[in-house]
Amino acid sequence: MKLEQVIQRLSIPEASADSVESLQDRRYWLQCELAYTYQPIYKTDGRLMAIELLTVVTHPSNPDKRIAPDRYFAEVAVRHRIDVVKEQLAVLDKKKAFFADNAILASVNVDGPTLLAMREDKALLALIETMPWLRFELVEHIRLPQDSSVANLCEFGPLWLDDFGTGMANFSALSEVHYDYIKVARELFIMLRKTPEGRNLFTLLLQLMNHYCHGVIVEGVETLEEWRDVQHSPAWAAQGYFLSRPVPIETLDNVLIQMA
Repeated sequence: MKLEQVIQRLSIPEASADSVESLQDRRYWLQCELAYTYQPIYKTDGRLMAIELLTVVTHPSNPDKRIAPDRYFAEVAVRHRIDVVKEQLAVLDKKKAFFADNAILASVNVDGPTLLAMREDKALLALIETMPWLRFELVEHIRLPQDSSVANLCEFGPLWLDDFGTGMANFSALSEVHYDYIKVARELFIMLRKTPEGRNLFTLLLQLMNHYCHGVIVEGVETLEEWRDVQHSPAWAAQGYFLSRPVPIETLDNVLIQMA
């Protein structure tokens, strides 16, 4: 037997083992269970502006341990992410009277490739058209096919940009599409408020960002002092543990519409 044939036969078990491991990983992620909570977003005058629908991910093997949603969505295929979006919209649709009666928005996180693929689902598009209070919140790292443009996503209505200030985002990304609202990541907010120079820079940054959108939402506000800083800044709104921790979506009717 030739040496090349021996090497080929020896490599088969290793390839099979890799396939089995990949299959097990795929099965693990598909077995995950999802639940939904929401976190209010308050304008700087204390009026409820919107709620962000959040996904809680767990696995039956350890139901008490939460899995990071971004890790989960990174591991599942786009078609499965679309199924999750459908489930999220179904949850929100049950509360449509609340959003319409109170003029409150609802945001749902989604990545660029998933939003592009959603254009092929006629039933989903029809449902979205009945939800004028819905906003899709694009994650900062938008990975689109080479023949696609972010501008193509505008058919879904006003878009929000999530977590600005983390990763590799810059103002060139803002010029590609006019976002309705831009959410500033807590990491950037906390870093800049450490020094007087940073606080001044934060104010200038928000003023500049306001030229690219209708308003800036500061994420991760956890103390009264941070909330006061946001209220005295050019920001439009904020969200974070100081204002409200995530709560079950079933309690939406009890949310505080106006803060004292």
